[in-house]
Amino acid sequence: MTPEPADNPTSTTSTDVPTDAKKSAWQGQFAKWAFAGVTALALIGALVSVWTVFKLNGIQEILAKQTSDVSTQAVEARVSAKQAEELARDTAARLAVTDAKLSEVALQRAQLEDLMQSLSRSRDENLVVDIESAVRLAQQQSQLTGSVQPLLAALQSSQMRLTKVAQPRLAPLLRAIVRDIEQIKATPVTDTPTLLIKIDELVRAVDNLVLLNAVGASAVSNASAKPATAPDTLSWARAISMSWWEKMLNDLWRNAQGLVRISRIDRPEASLLAPEQSYFVRENLKLRLLNVRLAVLARHFESAQADMNQVTRDLNKYFDVASGQGPLTLALAREVLAQSKNTEIPRIDATLAALTTAAAGR
Repeated sequence: MTPEPADNPTSTTSTDVPTDAKKSAWQGQFAKWAFAGVTALALIGALVSVWTVFKLNGIQEILAKQTSDVSTQAVEARVSAKQAEELARDTAARLAVTDAKLSEVALQRAQLEDLMQSLSRSRDENLVVDIESAVRLAQQQSQLTGSVQPLLAALQSSQMRLTKVAQPRLAPLLRAIVRDIEQIKATPVTDTPTLLIKIDELVRAVDNLVLLNAVGASAVSNASAKPATAPDTLSWARAISMSWWEKMLNDLWRNAQGLVRISRIDRPEASLLAPEQSYFVRENLKLRLLNVRLAVLARHFESAQADMNQVTRDLNKYFDVASGQGPLTLALAREVLAQSKNTEIPRIDATLAALTTAAAGR
């Protein structure tokens, strides 16, 4: 049970006194500590304020310096920008002038290229026209003369001209000409000029041939000439020892040998020719050879072969082909007969096709 305050006043007073003292002491100490804390906080705040002021001053100085630097750089940047702008304007103006000059140079270059191409094309076209006319003319000459030499010479000349030009556009034409040249060289054809020369040699050789009706007389003259020398040489050796009647008998024997002639006649029609007919035999043979020559020029080789066969028969029939120039003449006549063949001139279709293509500009 809690005692009543009225019953014990002394005990209540004795306990309150120390409690108040303690409280006041504690409050005094707390006040000191609070004052000290506040003072410390004030000092710390003051220090912080001072440090902050110094820091702000430093920052302001740095900012001021940076602002000054930025202003200076901005001024320099504006000056540089102005210079750059002026330089850009100058560069743009120069670039515009350069572009104009470049356009003018490009236009002039294009015009020069067109002019060079036109000149080159004109030169190539003139070269193609010259080659075509030369080749066609040589082809006509070869067809008329029967010789491949004009055509071969024209193709070789065209090959040299194309090789000197060295134009890639004309390379197919050069290859076609080379193929035709090889084809012409590999094709056997009749050499008409050489054949005509051989015919002329035959015509000249007819005058020197010996007829069969003159062979006996020439043989007798040759035979009589040989023993005549022997008696002459013997007569000088035996002139002193021989008597007059031996000389008379020797002269009579010599004259008797000239009166009688013995010979073998294989072709009586040739031996029975009169001297006047011998002249006409030679002239007829010459005329027949001239007909052969005209037939070869006209490229009528059938007629030429028929006439040459008759010429060969006449040589064997009327002339002595076994002695003197006879064997050579007969061999030459047979050679002309063998070469009188109708051979075609090789065609040059590849060259003509290539010329047509080059003239068309493809």
